[in-house]
Amino acid sequence: MATYGYIRISSIDQNEVRQLAAMNDLKIPGLQIITDKQSGKDFNRPAYQQMIKKLMPGDLLYVLSIDRLGRNYEEIQRQWRMLTKEKGADIAVIDMPLLDTRLHKDLMGTFISDLVLQILSFCAHSERDNIRKRQAEGIAAAKARGVRFGRPVKKPPENFTALVRQWERGAMAFTDVLARTGLSEATFYRRLRELRLTRDKK
Repeated sequence: MATYGYIRISSIDQNEVRQLAAMNDLKIPGLQIITDKQSGKDFNRPAYQQMIKKLMPGDLLYVLSIDRLGRNYEEIQRQWRMLTKEKGADIAVIDMPLLDTRLHKDLMGTFISDLVLQILSFCAHSERDNIRKRQAEGIAAAKARGVRFGRPVKKPPENFTALVRQWERGAMAFTDVLARTGLSEATFYRRLRELRLTRDKK
């Protein structure tokens, strides 16, 4: 029987120290601690998928909390059934001792575990929705304050009009005008359209 620990963080900016410390406390070998740096919206995660292939009947999988397994209510339920029923592995959620498939094998214990799993996976899903809502509200508030997102706007040089006129007269090659303006081809044509619209209005 092998013991695995699964760690998930949502991005490279988050820190897995707490999850790793919990796995180390359980004396799980380093090579059997699997880490994904990816969203919990689904289970299409490379390390998780590789771990599933390794799991054998009787193996034990630790996760610190149910939201580290995932944040999609239906997928958490589906993966839990797949791991325990199809793979024949046991799962232990460190922060919630009731979710330990090695214990309470009787009907009442199974009922309680299933109920707790449904509640916690629902909470994980709801928290994901709340995170997305807070992000959207934060972005909207920032935009209202005038904060710009994405790449900074590349402005044309002050002599852009003169350079364009030389290019239009054939006095300058296109590669030369690009080099002189310092713009990418796409930005150059965008600024050119703006310039011509301004000309047409005059």
